This record gives sequence, C-alpha cells and structure tokens, in this order.
Amino acid sequence: MVDGFELFTDRSVVAMRVNGELRDLAATVTPTDDAQPVTISSADGLNILRHSAAHVLAQAVQTVNPSARLGIGPPVTDGFYYDFDVAEPFTPEDIKSLEKAMDRIIRQGQRFVRRVVTADEARAELAAEPYKLELIGLKGVSTSLTTDNESVEVGGTELTMYDNVDPKTGETVWKDLCRGPHLPNTRMIGNGYSLTRLAAAYWRGSENNPQLQRIYGTAWPTKDELRAYQARQEEAAKRDHRKLGAELDLFSFPEEIGSGLPVFHPKGGIIRQEMENYSRKRHAEAGYDFVYTPHITKSNLFETSGHLDWYSDGMFPPMKLDAEYDADGQMTRQGVDYYLKPMNCPFHNLIFRSSGRSYRDLPMRLFEFGSVYRYEKSGVVHGLTRVRGMTQDDAHIYTTKEGMKEELTSTLNFVLKLLADYGLEDYYLELSTKDPKKFVGSDEAWDEATQTLAEVAEASGLELVSDPGGAAFYGPKISVQARDAIGRTWQMSTIQLDFNLPERFDLEYTAPDGSRQRPVMIHRALFGSIERFFAVLTEHYAGAFPVWLSPVQVVGIPVSEQYGPYLDEIIGRLKAAGVRAQVDHADDRMQKKIRNHTKAKVPFQLIVGEEDQANGTVSFRFRDGSQDNGVPVAEAITRILASIETRAQVTGQGQI
Repeated sequence: MVDGFELFTDRSVVAMRVNGELRDLAATVTPTDDAQPVTISSADGLNILRHSAAHVLAQAVQTVNPSARLGIGPPVTDGFYYDFDVAEPFTPEDIKSLEKAMDRIIRQGQRFVRRVVTADEARAELAAEPYKLELIGLKGVSTSLTTDNESVEVGGTELTMYDNVDPKTGETVWKDLCRGPHLPNTRMIGNGYSLTRLAAAYWRGSENNPQLQRIYGTAWPTKDELRAYQARQEEAAKRDHRKLGAELDLFSFPEEIGSGLPVFHPKGGIIRQEMENYSRKRHAEAGYDFVYTPHITKSNLFETSGHLDWYSDGMFPPMKLDAEYDADGQMTRQGVDYYLKPMNCPFHNLIFRSSGRSYRDLPMRLFEFGSVYRYEKSGVVHGLTRVRGMTQDDAHIYTTKEGMKEELTSTLNFVLKLLADYGLEDYYLELSTKDPKKFVGSDEAWDEATQTLAEVAEASGLELVSDPGGAAFYGPKISVQARDAIGRTWQMSTIQLDFNLPERFDLEYTAPDGSRQRPVMIHRALFGSIERFFAVLTEHYAGAFPVWLSPVQVVGIPVSEQYGPYLDEIIGRLKAAGVRAQVDHADDRMQKKIRNHTKAKVPFQLIVGEEDQANGTVSFRFRDGSQDNGVPVAEAITRILASIETRAQVTGQGQI
C-alpha cells in the first residue's frame, strides 16, 4: 500500500480520485485500486482549493473572535463562503484584518489531517458549536435531509473531522466537521485568494432560523488567475443588466407591484417586441402552430401532471374560488382551488387531447409565448434572471417514438441556429439525468429517453457534459450552455424528452395499422424566458444592442439649426422604410447631443453640416466614436437597411 504522495509526484496534484471517490493525497491505496490524479486547476481541484480556503477563513475568524460560532463553508461557483453566528455584523475593515490572519495561517503550512469519528465523539469535540451539532443530528437521521452545501460537512458514509496541524509542533491548532477532501497543507492556497463581500444568510436557508453573517471569497491557483478573475468581475459589473436597464430606461421593478415582477418601459418594450417577432417568424417557418392558454387553472390539472406532488414549493398559493352560498350564508357549493400556472405543458396536453389525432398529424408542434408564475424566495430573486412572473417561449412537440430521434435532432439544430441569430454562437451541451428521489415513470422509459438524448447531443459535435440528477421529474433534458462576450456561461435553451406526461394525460394517436399508440412529448424552451434572455443579451452586448434590436436605430444631429429640415427629409425616408429614427432638434450644442446619444448606445448618428447639405451627403458616427464622412444619402440609407436586415452589430471604424 502507498499514499497519494508516493503515487503522484507532480506538484500540481492536490488530491486523487480512488475508485471514483475523491480522497486526500494522504489516503492509502492498494495495487488493485483505480487512482487518478486531481490537479489544482481541474474542476475538482478548484473546489478543494476553495473549500480549504473556507476552512482557513473560519480559523481566522475564530482566532480574531473566539466567540464566533460556525455555520457551513462550502465551495461555490468561482469561490467559497462561510457562515458565522457573531454578536456584531462584520464590516469592510474586518475583511482586511481577516485576510491578514489568513495570510499567517497559510504561511505556516498547517496540514489538513482527516479523522473518522463517531457521532458521540463529534458532539463532545464540538459541544460549543450548536450549528455543527444540528448537522450531526441530521446525519444520524438521514443524509437526504441535508442540502448539497451541507453535504460538504456530513455527506458520505462516514462522519469525519479535519484537524489543522502545526507542522513544527504536531499540535492541532483548529478543527472542523468536514467531509473533505482538502489540500495537503494551507501553504498550497498561496496568494491567489481574496475575500470579496459580506452578506446575511438564514441558517439552512429558512427564514424561521437564525440569521448568520456570511463572508464570501474567491481562490485561484495563482495570483495572475485571481487578477484575471477580478478583471472579469469588474467587466461584469459594468455589464450588469440591472444597472444598464436603469441607465438605458429599459425596465424597472416598482415596489408597488412586488418583488420579481418587472415592467418593461417603451425602449425595453421595443427590444422585447423585436425578439419575440423574429422568434415568431422563425417558428412559423419551422412548422409550429401558435396556441394561447390562460394564466390560471383549477388544481386538478396540476394534480394530473404531477406538479402539485413535485413542484408545489415553486408555485404560488392557491386561490379558493367558485364557492356558492345561500341567503343565510350557508355554503351550498364547495369552492375550488385555482393556481397561477408555473408551466404551460399541461395546457398544451389538453389541446392535443381535444380531438382525435392520427400519425399523419405528427409531429405536432405547439408554440406559445406563455406567462407563468413561480414563487421564488426573496433571497433568490435577482433582476430579470430570477423573477416571479415570466414569459416562456414554450413549445411542446408530439411525435412517434420511431420519429423522436429525428425530431430531437431538428429541434436542437433549430435552437442553435436561432440562438446564433441573436448573437450567441459559443456553446456546449449539458445532459441532465434522473434524480433518483424525484421522478415519475419507469426506469426503462427513463433509460431509453436518456440514451436517445445522449445520442442526439453527441451527434451534434458539441462538447457534452453530464448533470447527474438535474432533470425535471418527468424526463431527462439537454441544456444549451451559452458563453457570452466575456466568457460567462448561461443556461439557455432546454430540450426535454418525456414519456410520462403523455401517459398521465392519456394522450393517443391512431397508428397506420389502426391501433391506438402513445405519442412521445418533447418540451422545448428556446429563450428559457423572455425576461432572462433579455438580461443575457443586455449583458452580452453591454447594452449596445445590434441595430435590429436597438430601440433607437438612427439619430440625426444637425451641426446647427439651419440643417434640421435637410435631416428631417432623410430621417423621414428612413422612417418610411421602417427604421426607428429621429432628429434631435434640442437647443443643446452638437457636442452634447453626440455625448447623450453615444451614452444611450444609439448605433448610428447622422451628422450634417454645410458641406453635407451642399453635396447631398451625411457623416456617419459610430458607437466607438469613429466617423465615416461624406456618405451619399442613398448609400447611407442602403447601409442602414442592410445592417438591420442582416442583424449586424455595429463595429465602428466605418464598418457595419
């Protein structure tokens, strides 16, 4: 038997995967074990680095404030956090002192040493940590009671502690309940970490529990990678759709309406209308039929679909309606529960079932811009990306089992081409498979659906990654993960293959031999939701939308008032051709007008002075400040119309 240090000498290796399970490098392996190295730059390695940094943060907090009680400290996307119960909230000044304390711990090179303990031993060692004791109790009941983040402490088959051991004295200087694994020592955290922000968070995510103080941080293998991440964060802050939405007057969230319920202003309305109109056009060309369904329904529809069994936590509470009373106030007819719909699919199933269907009718493609409502918790609501009221570009396709693979392939190709038309062309695919604790239908049906989706995804030639347990309760799905202009990944379109809802709704069609057969159902949302897609495009383009989506496409700016009529005629011709154009006749100086419309990210400014008027020309000014002077009016109009027709992005330097 050997340990990982003997097995792997590459210094970038920080852990190992033994027979599929992540283990510390100090763990021993036998010659029959399958041991694979885990490097610090891999996804697993980054999680281990960040979780180790979270432990050092917790140690630093208790060094500075011994009365602080520990919550949990998991790795998260691009970083980590740790929750604390402290008498006074942390301040920005505390962050600086905590980073200094972390630096001292990191330089000491303390070893992370794993220990298996019993529940009683853990309780004795952590008697002063009430939140850890609660997690130990949950471990004793069922690991299914813990969240993914809590599983970093009490997940797995064993209960374990990690000691931070001084390498010089061998003394344990700090300890924490943890599943692991960890880096071999704190020195490997290096200087590529930073504490980033403070927040408040309820213990175990419930408002009925105490509110703790959360410290977020990030950690990377090198200082250069940390700086690159910080630069990306700065750029992301500039592109934040909430900030740009206010600056460009696109949308808002009035307090009077409620959390997560946006309103779109006229300029935002234009962008949304263009998005929807183009999508409608493409769907019509692809053979989709347009349908419309109501916003509410009686509860029995969601009982049939299974949403009340599996999705009720994400639904708004029911409204009790239709009760009847006599003159004495006695109920003569029981009321019925109505729900705001969280999904459109049950309604579309009723449309399919409304009349007899033949194999000649298939595939039947139903499409709807359907408004749905989901009860997102207040701490989860975030701008347009997580809202409570949204409009899905929802399609449901009914096909035969023999034709499902061909239909899935054409659906995926349709999705990818349409995303590219909106400017998103860098993506990979994610395959979400069955959650063994949350599904309906047979294992055999799930296996067949999952295998079919995997084959379609692999045939696309795109990178395919696995999302174990990430499927909805009724079927596996492919998700298109799109990268934006600064490299961030957004989950966009989803394609789900469903054998179960057709069964639950007793959907049938007549086969060529006259028998009654069950159709296969494909759920497909291209944008996900209009609101979220709007946010993604806003950040992708940093508010500088392509010409075809821009609320104002052209602004005419006269050098002085006398050239206004000349510009009015040109802008009038553009308007007649359907261009969103206007002339700025304000009394402001020309330079101020240019600044205002540049800040508003208008694609084209047409500037006219004496020479232009005399020669029948205009000067193009682009978003980057470059100009193309002396362009004949007819050519200018042609170029503008072509940029709209081709959905071009204005690049500046005289290019469209």
